[in-house]
Amino acid sequence: MDYQEGSLASQTIRANKTLENKSETEEKRKLAESAIVPAYTYDDQIGTEQIEKLTHLFDYIEQSKKEVNSKFSAAKDKKNVPTADDYLANIKSIFEKLDETDMDYFTSIPDSVLKTMFTLKEDNLSAVKAQLLTVVGNAMANHIHEETLTDYREKAKDNLDKIALNDQEISLANSLIRLTVVPNEFLDEKKTEELKASARQSVNPVMIYHGEVIVREGVQIDARAMKKLELLGMAGKETSIFPYVALGLMIFLQLVCLIWIVLTSEDKLKGFRLFHAYLIMILLAVMIMKGLSYFQTESNPFISLVFPVALMPFIMNTFISRRASTLFALFQVSFALFIFYNLAGTSNLLLILSVLVFSGLMATLLSREKLGRQRIKGLVWLFSFPTLFVIILVIYQGMQITDKSTISAIVCTMIGSLLSFTLAIGLHPYIDLLLNDDSMIVLNELSNPTHPLLKKLLEEAPGTYHHSMMVASLSANAVAAIGGRSLVTRVACYYHDIGKIKYANFFVENLPTGADNPHDFLLPEDSKEIIFSHVTEGVKMLKEYHMPKMVIDICQQHHGTTLMQYFYQSALERNPDLKEADFRYPGPKPQTKEAAIVNIADTCEAGVRAMKQPTKELITEFVSNTISNRIKDGQLDESGITLGELNTVKESLINGLCSTFHSRIEYPKFKDEIEGKSK
Repeated sequence: MDYQEGSLASQTIRANKTLENKSETEEKRKLAESAIVPAYTYDDQIGTEQIEKLTHLFDYIEQSKKEVNSKFSAAKDKKNVPTADDYLANIKSIFEKLDETDMDYFTSIPDSVLKTMFTLKEDNLSAVKAQLLTVVGNAMANHIHEETLTDYREKAKDNLDKIALNDQEISLANSLIRLTVVPNEFLDEKKTEELKASARQSVNPVMIYHGEVIVREGVQIDARAMKKLELLGMAGKETSIFPYVALGLMIFLQLVCLIWIVLTSEDKLKGFRLFHAYLIMILLAVMIMKGLSYFQTESNPFISLVFPVALMPFIMNTFISRRASTLFALFQVSFALFIFYNLAGTSNLLLILSVLVFSGLMATLLSREKLGRQRIKGLVWLFSFPTLFVIILVIYQGMQITDKSTISAIVCTMIGSLLSFTLAIGLHPYIDLLLNDDSMIVLNELSNPTHPLLKKLLEEAPGTYHHSMMVASLSANAVAAIGGRSLVTRVACYYHDIGKIKYANFFVENLPTGADNPHDFLLPEDSKEIIFSHVTEGVKMLKEYHMPKMVIDICQQHHGTTLMQYFYQSALERNPDLKEADFRYPGPKPQTKEAAIVNIADTCEAGVRAMKQPTKELITEFVSNTISNRIKDGQLDESGITLGELNTVKESLINGLCSTFHSRIEYPKFKDEIEGKSK
């Protein structure tokens, strides 16, 4: 904006940077220098010397009188008497014999003064001498320098007892006072200069601080304010480029940090999602804060605290990662520096930024789960703590609790905290839907029995449908027991055998009662390919239906690389050179705890269902052996599941199987055969 001297400021003008006002600093230094009292050196010997000189003067007058009178008394011509000139000539001869240090004083005495002293009678001269010694001594006891010399001489003259002296004697005394009262204190130039230099150095530079009010809205821009604007480079139409450079560097730094987190992420898909989600949310946060800045006024500078600062860091923490959440909390406050630039350098901005960074970081400390499941903790961390923090800050800054501005800061913080809390709960399912392919809404939809794939599975492979439901119940309970994702595990189990639809009758659970097993008429190699296909075909079908990644992964990994034992043994009898690897599922091995549990539960459900009399002891033994075999075979090595968690899973599976298979179930084939063909 182009500011003109004498015009009214249309808005409050604040300094755009911090710099020294050198002209005002120099003015203050000159004032400090001129206020210094010059340093003087006092010499008390001068007073003593002057008194001695004055005393000697009267002594020389008396001596001179005696010498001249004696000379004329010894003369043959008694008629001649000494004149004033005779006395004057004699005393000057006395003066000429004195030391150079004393000679200046005596030779400076006018002849008229000396002649007057010779004409006075001895008693009158003694009276003058007595008064002079007193008044001169009193005067020289003071600190006298050139500037005060006249004053002390006049005071000495005033102190003469003018009643005891006549006019001639007073005139003589005044002349001798003028000659004898001299400075005894002299200017110490070196020390004076040191004092001035010290005074200059003691003056702090006059600073114009970033955010300092130069002119308030509606106030006339005077010459002093205009000079400050010129120094700040704000007087012309061009705006300072430094804030824009700083903003660009801030954006660059943020992108570097974000890209670093993305590149170091193990899950590249998750990193890609993080990058885009972060950029969208930081842009949204900046837009909201910018909108609030338009409502910010001098009377209500804390409206920005209404911003739900904890909302987006909490979203990042819940759906992405704690590192991303912390990064977001810090950088959204960094952008606030530029958005609320008009408050720069003020205590109000310090309070606002402190509350924003505190509230944002509080969100990163919450557990990475739905806020609805941790309401009390969320209220404490997102509402109570920020409110207490802003109260502490206003007390620290000395603001009155009852002040309108203080109440505004506290109320705005409470509103912003409540907004963060309520929005985090209300928006969770929709944000989950946007950020995750296995959101609650999607999983609930996929778990609906009317889903086309489930309907098709029920119609074309009812045995597999029933098996999937059972495995889903067993797996979900076991996953919940170790704190895993039970819902997505349940849904994944519904679809884990969806590939059996293509060859439904080649899986024993779908055969009608009394029907021949079609594998009895096939070579083991052919049976193997059909059994293998239910994994590959299942993955293919799930991808066609755009199923969540975890559902597809569990379908692909629920057999891992286990050996198809029954058909392998049958084929081995025909071909001893057969490779075991040819009869292992293509895998991969379970990559998550959930996939590992489904892998175990799938085998246990099929095995226990094949038992003729499934007692608790038999079920316990079977589940334990299955888990042991999976461990020995290395099927769980890549899942991250621990032995302690496996014990918990074992107990959950045993309880679930015992509660389900409480009666005898008859199957026509032996256990190993059915187990192999059912997979």
